[in-house]
Amino acid sequence: MLNERYYFVYINTNKTHNVFYTGVTNNLLKRNYQHKTQENELSFTAKYKVNKLVYCETFSDIRDAIAREK
Repeated sequence: MLNERYYFVYINTNKTHNVFYTGVTNNLLKRNYQHKTQENELSFTAKYKVNKLVYCETFSDIRDAIAREK
């Protein structure tokens, strides 16, 4: 059985849609939860309250996901 892994490039924004954050993760639900709960209170996303997921793409190769994020 193949152990397939997926990677996500995502864009989050804040309430007023004037700040955007782009990231890569292999667990989109967990990562979105971390942004919403401001798990790292000193982070960029916590500072600007960037916690609304507005876009994501799925990749099977991490290199493709990183290239797309850049």
